[in-house]
Amino acid sequence: MTHTIKSLVKETDVVLMGAGIMSATLGMMLKELDPDITIQIFERLDEAGTESSDAWNNAGTGHSAFCELNYTPQKPDGSINIYKATRIAESFELSREFWAYLVQKKYIQPHEFITQVPHISLVWGEDNVTYLKKRYDLMQESPLFRGMIYTEDRDRMSEWAPVVMRGRKSTQTVAATCMDIGTDVNFGNLTRCMIRQLEQMPGVTIHYNTEALDLDPDGTGGWDVFVRNLLNRKKEKCNSRFVFIGAGGATLHLLKRAEISERKGYGGFPVSGLWLKCLNEELVAKHHAKVYGKASVGAPPMSVPHVDTRMINGRKELLFGPFAGFSTKFLKNGSLMDLPSSIRPDNAIPMIFAGLKNMPLTKYLIEQVRQTPEERHAALREYIPFTKLTDWELKEAGQRVQVIKKDKEKGGVLEFGTEVVVSKDGTVAALLGASPGASTAAAVMLDLITRCFGVEGKAEKWQTKLKEMVPSFGVSLSENEGQLETTRKRTAEILQLKKA
Repeated sequence: MTHTIKSLVKETDVVLMGAGIMSATLGMMLKELDPDITIQIFERLDEAGTESSDAWNNAGTGHSAFCELNYTPQKPDGSINIYKATRIAESFELSREFWAYLVQKKYIQPHEFITQVPHISLVWGEDNVTYLKKRYDLMQESPLFRGMIYTEDRDRMSEWAPVVMRGRKSTQTVAATCMDIGTDVNFGNLTRCMIRQLEQMPGVTIHYNTEALDLDPDGTGGWDVFVRNLLNRKKEKCNSRFVFIGAGGATLHLLKRAEISERKGYGGFPVSGLWLKCLNEELVAKHHAKVYGKASVGAPPMSVPHVDTRMINGRKELLFGPFAGFSTKFLKNGSLMDLPSSIRPDNAIPMIFAGLKNMPLTKYLIEQVRQTPEERHAALREYIPFTKLTDWELKEAGQRVQVIKKDKEKGGVLEFGTEVVVSKDGTVAALLGASPGASTAAAVMLDLITRCFGVEGKAEKWQTKLKEMVPSFGVSLSENEGQLETTRKRTAEILQLKKA
């Protein structure tokens, strides 16, 4: 897409680096809280939401912890921890509330980004069935998961996911759970809808094909931001009192250039992905669910295998994967020097320790990279037993950078989640990591606003507006069943989803 080169605004209240789901969410929230606030957004590509937020690149679209088994890990003693699943499910409800607010304001339309798609967990083997039943029983204690159904009835599973059950051996022990209120969210479309709305608002300037290069303290509590237009190679500088770095894999590089003590010790480990995309329209039509299984030992969370219904560019698609890979790039459109150039004196030791302690992950990635088409098809047939190799084609997915950080006891640890790094004075914030990412954008940005806009955030005007945008902000929905039921019913109606 061709965009007009816009003049740089020399003085601005807020700079957002990257035009992905996080920047779009933060930008919309800030403009609703303060219509007079001025914002500049810098995006190195020629369109918003085309890197990690894009529907083809996103490992999971609609993470709400209903079916993703990696969010409910089993400990060595056999117990199961559902804390992370509860937090993610609560956060997703806040996202739904914010999207509903945007729909009511006529900023976006539901059909552009969200579709009701059941979320199913399916496992086989005695140990895995025992795990799933134990997980189900535990999750029933929370109102967030009360609508979940557990079954070992093959006929019922065939109703939920006929494509997955057809041809499965009758001797195989199998079980599944289903949450009918699950959704598929096209975060690429959602991002672009929000960015288009922001472009129409006074005081917002979006610069495409523009790369953020550096940021330096200006000596008065603000930041000088240096950028380069990739079309005419012109370098310029603007000044801002607040900077958010939400540039996906490029965030780590930019954070390292910010002169804040909080940046020290952070590193990144890139993981790429591949999908098998279904070419058989009959299979695509028959399957309507997100069916998640259990990840292989050593696999990163973004590689939890699933048979995934998605709406992309107005078409129903069926994907399987993602298969993990390795590239030293931090972005799909990045450089092979991204990883080597990210190693600094302050993060070298944490990265070395994290690497040594995650040899199973390294082994797993090597095995994934070396897979043949036949080996990928064999993995697929565990989920769709009768399918043919010719029914599928390989498609490149996105690039993720998992967070590596200092640890006093272990030297360095590899984190499989998202983390917001905020300067002591709250003038710079950066989002690192991947899963669950996009699905929790509203909750993450609400927390960021609280931390970085403390004075304004505590004012009655902002508090009232925050409650209007996200009514459950500050409420534990896992402990307030009445409000949960109310908000699910309300947002389902506004977002034109089946009645919750």
